[in-house]
Amino acid sequence: MKQMGTALRDDVGDVGYVDGGAAADGAADLLMGGVQAAGELGLSRSEFARAVQLGIVRAGPRTLAGAARYARAELDRVRSESGPPGALRERVGTVAGAEAAAEVVGVGPSRFTRLARCGHVTPVGYRINRYRAVVWLYLTAELRSFAARDPGMLRGTAPPADRELMAAKADLRPRKWRGRHVGLLLRRTADPWERAAVLASVLPEDELLEAVPDPAERIVLAALGPPPPYGHPQAPAAAAVATELLKAGPPDEIHWYRTSLDFALAGARGQSKARGQSKSTGERGPT
Repeated sequence: MKQMGTALRDDVGDVGYVDGGAAADGAADLLMGGVQAAGELGLSRSEFARAVQLGIVRAGPRTLAGAARYARAELDRVRSESGPPGALRERVGTVAGAEAAAEVVGVGPSRFTRLARCGHVTPVGYRINRYRAVVWLYLTAELRSFAARDPGMLRGTAPPADRELMAAKADLRPRKWRGRHVGLLLRRTADPWERAAVLASVLPEDELLEAVPDPAERIVLAALGPPPPYGHPQAPAAAAVATELLKAGPPDEIHWYRTSLDFALAGARGQSKARGQSKSTGERGPT
């Protein structure tokens, strides 16, 4: 099981340089912590974390302690592809809550809430306020793009599909956010066990026990599972609310993740078996 994958982590790290092997080969000055990398890109720490989450900035080799580090060459690439000064900040800028988001698209808060609950816009993150209520975060650039692309949604009566959803008191925001969150995590790794761990992380415990009856495999998946997203609250009461957002809810959503996990596990087990056979025959298995 030791070769089933390497840990997937989402933190942005602290200021500092890698040591050990990196220092020995003279590469220490090419890697930096998240705070310094954010400063070099002209971003706040939260903006930098969002850039990492969205895959705009790719993390480099980690320290032995597991802290994320970023290569200067990667920062140079991001700067060269970002366009005019301030363009990167515009890509990762967010607004919190329906009132702020409604102002961006030019509608009232109640209409925006309906648009979000019906799945027309997808949150990129969340916060839990002091009343333990979820405050959704939206990318400002995406809101502007939505307003320009679908101006008809900003006025007039709601379409029949939206009226049905609202009559059923549906709220697609948690599900849409989970889909986005999982998709971004899967894009950041090709390791089959890490990919399976991402999918396993959104299943409720009882569903995971059924999907993965082998305790040893569950230990591996737990070890490789992604940490909570940036901004996840630390206070127990707020964390309990936020943790609910990380788990699939509707039966059809759970079924989708279970089916995806089954497929991912089949590939991961096959790779582990092939590696085991290659060790016994001296041949290299698939990677």
